[in-house]
Amino acid sequence: MPWRRCVDIMRDVSRLLAYLLRLAKDIRYARLTVVVIAIAGTVSGISSTVMMALITQELTRKSIDPALLPWLFLACCVMLPSFRFLSQKLLIELTLKSLVNLRLRLTRAILAAPLRHLEKVGPHRLLATLTTDINVIVESITGIPLLLMHLAVVVSCLIYLGWLSPKVLLEVLGFIVLGVITYQIPVIRGFARMHKARTLYDEVVKQMRALTEGTKELKMHRRRRRAFVADVEDSTLTFQEQNRAGSIVFAAAASWGQALVYVVLGLLIFGLPRIQATDQRTLLTFTVILFQLMVPLEVLMNMLPNLGRASASMNTIDELGFELAANSHEREMAVERAVTTGWGRLELRGVTHSYRRENEDESFQLGPIELAFEPGELVFLVGGNGSGKTTLAKLILGLYAPEAGEVRFTGETIDDSNREQYREHFSAVFSDFFVFEKLLGLDADALDEAARGYLRRLLLEQKVAVRDGVLSTIDLSTGQRKRLALMTAYLEDRPIYLFDEWAADQDPVFKQVFYLVLLPELKARGKTVFVISHDDHYFHVADRILKLDYGKIESDLPAAAWTAAPVGLAG
Repeated sequence: MPWRRCVDIMRDVSRLLAYLLRLAKDIRYARLTVVVIAIAGTVSGISSTVMMALITQELTRKSIDPALLPWLFLACCVMLPSFRFLSQKLLIELTLKSLVNLRLRLTRAILAAPLRHLEKVGPHRLLATLTTDINVIVESITGIPLLLMHLAVVVSCLIYLGWLSPKVLLEVLGFIVLGVITYQIPVIRGFARMHKARTLYDEVVKQMRALTEGTKELKMHRRRRRAFVADVEDSTLTFQEQNRAGSIVFAAAASWGQALVYVVLGLLIFGLPRIQATDQRTLLTFTVILFQLMVPLEVLMNMLPNLGRASASMNTIDELGFELAANSHEREMAVERAVTTGWGRLELRGVTHSYRRENEDESFQLGPIELAFEPGELVFLVGGNGSGKTTLAKLILGLYAPEAGEVRFTGETIDDSNREQYREHFSAVFSDFFVFEKLLGLDADALDEAARGYLRRLLLEQKVAVRDGVLSTIDLSTGQRKRLALMTAYLEDRPIYLFDEWAADQDPVFKQVFYLVLLPELKARGKTVFVISHDDHYFHVADRILKLDYGKIESDLPAAAWTAAPVGLAG
């Protein structure tokens, strides 16, 4: 095995071990365990080399103590499997614990990341990382003991050969310089292919997500379905081609590496004696040891694709920009304070936010926004599609941080140090809402009874039951699931509510209930409510109406003034 490749593999293994240590930071004795794993794997490999050395000593009659030789061989026979088992057992336990840590840290890192960053990354990349990348890294880490053992065999065999005859070893190494170069070139290309394949896999996951979420639309349109299948075929074949090309390159490199051993053996046996006088016992020892190296060399080279995939997966996780800091959760918990039910004033002072829309060259900017809200107000946010209503809502909720200006709440400026606590004052049902099967994070006292009361109120008691905070089903129509989301918002009982097109999926009767009954009741309870809506028949319910147009506040009027305004303004 070329020394340079040994160094490269050691570098990759060190990176995997360092990654494992990062994941196992909170696990007791993790560093000591990694050290023991490395030592045990190395001792197992060295034991294999010592066994071969003892055999060659006996075959060449160089043994200084023939009576001791069998006992040393027996000791190595015991050490090799024992230390290998110890290394693998410890690593399996550490890896499984670290896998849990990695999933939890990624989950916490994703939840701690800014919403805008998550939107840019896209759910398909997050899903690919949480599933495939984690498994690839774990698979590679679990192979470390075997890799260390065979790497130790290679290194210790070369050391043993150097001890026997430094001159012959140097000559042998000189024979394979060309092999080192010709081996390195395809391996580098193979790693590049693996990294490219990992990038393409994100697109495959994106299409699989579209397949599961857009099945109905695809079934309704034959040409769309055929075009979609063609896109899936194209991206899948491209991904497969990169993966196949990388694997073939590694296979070719591995085959050449194995053939290289025979080339060296041929040069050693047939060429070297014709160039210089060489002891036959030395040639025999070199020949036996080089044959011994063939199996570990093949194992090491066969592990290169896994190392390439693991390296690509680690790079992907790093490129997503998620800090896997062990104390991220503690920092979140450290700032937790009681929610202020009575608050003074919510202000947006010169707030702006910009982003690039899909298929558009210019970025869209919301603001600068100058607004103030008082407790108990019922505010409608209206305007055309793309006018900035949802973006403004996310700024109000603290899901987006202003690029300029500031948000002030009860006289306090909202920044990174208190934004988490600020969001605790809001309950929201978004247009792209999600309903959890469990009533997570809610107080357990009389929770089921309170939930049943809201289920009756929302005409869902015949559809959904609740027991120990778990809903019997969420397999409902979109409008009914929105009512479940509304029930969760009621149970949270926070001082400020936001509803983004909540009534859009409701039947006319329940839409009327929402605007004429539920919203006035929330206002009567002292709640502040923001409603994004296009239902102009119910605008009179609001206290004030904010109209946005291309990211600007076009009008901010009381409901009475809005209904009395000219048609163009009320629009």
